[in-house]
Amino acid sequence: MGIHYDYKSTRGMKAMEKQAKREKKLAEKKAKRAAREGSNSGTQNQVIDVEKPITLEDLTNPDKK
Repeated sequence: MGIHYDYKSTRGMKAMEKQAKREKKLAEKKAKRAAREGSNSGTQNQVIDVEKPITLEDLTNPDKK
């Protein structure tokens, strides 16, 4: 009988702990994603001229800046 009594009395506490753990994991994931995108954003700030047609060389040449 003690197990059932204990379960109901601690159910709310366990639910709050699970929610806090879930939010912590989500915050870490968002921070990791923001850091990764922050480091990549410096390399992807190239402006493309709209008036110039896109050629095959523009798409395939990785050394062109």
